[in-house]
Amino acid sequence: MSYVGPDFDPPQPRRSRRGPLTVALAALVPGALAGWLVWQAVGDDSGGGSDRAVPGSSSSAPGSASPSARPSASATDDGKPGKSSAPAPSSSAPAASGSLKGKVVVIDPGHNPGNFQHASEINRQVNIGTNSKECDTTGTSTNAGYTEARFTLDVAHRMRTILEERGATVKFTQDGDRSWGPCVDERARIGNAAHADAVVSIHADGSAAGNRGFHVILPGSVHANAADTRPIVGSSRDLGERVAGLFVRETGSAPSNYIGDGTGLVVRKDLGGLNLSTVPKVFIECGNMRDTKDAALLTSSAWRQKAARGISEGIASFLHG
Repeated sequence: MSYVGPDFDPPQPRRSRRGPLTVALAALVPGALAGWLVWQAVGDDSGGGSDRAVPGSSSSAPGSASPSARPSASATDDGKPGKSSAPAPSSSAPAASGSLKGKVVVIDPGHNPGNFQHASEINRQVNIGTNSKECDTTGTSTNAGYTEARFTLDVAHRMRTILEERGATVKFTQDGDRSWGPCVDERARIGNAAHADAVVSIHADGSAAGNRGFHVILPGSVHANAADTRPIVGSSRDLGERVAGLFVRETGSAPSNYIGDGTGLVVRKDLGGLNLSTVPKVFIECGNMRDTKDAALLTSSAWRQKAARGISEGIASFLHG
């Protein structure tokens, strides 16, 4: 299936490869697409979707390794540092049925703001099971200089607030509290050591202008050296499908028009953070920072709150089964 929204180009023609992922995501279409159509009908093309949560939606998402640590500043709508912390989740989003007490969620904010100053450290090779890869990267940024690392931390902080209010124990892989890293293999170990019920790695893409939308990356079946994802492939797919469907509903954003054949789902075997995980885990690329229209969303505080709510909704849905 594909989604086309205001200012979104249709998915690029590709040879059909639709299979189990498309069929699996179909279970989420009624709620997600209905919510998106409501947003379209309202005609909000200002780059943020509707401020009103779709009835029946619920919030939940990962947080930080040290719940006591709280940032003193957040990013404003233009991506510049602000003096206030991320706003509390909208009260219009009804609570998920049941409590998340006893559930452990690990949020992995992609990249570290300090990576730019530690090229030699992040470029060293680490074993990701199938082969070796660089420890980490700096991440991407908008054309105006708003970095992916700042974006991921902001969304992660908002998710932590939502999930902790639901009773979940939230841990971060990093909270801007270390000079660089952690490396991708350590990020996986943090989730494993926490015995997390769900792990979500937050990212934003750096593709070509005109490429728009989000996609969720699922682990492929890998069994090599230190990597064995076979026990978590199914549960991770379930987590990813729920995150994708509820991200559409909460943000109004369409699935990627350049990868995933319009499903918003992609399977990869080359990411150490997934290959080395022993607990359900997915990545989400929330949009393309190099496209001006997507960048307008990613730098909007209001939209980031919706993104945090959508990811959290998906996590809560997964944890409640």
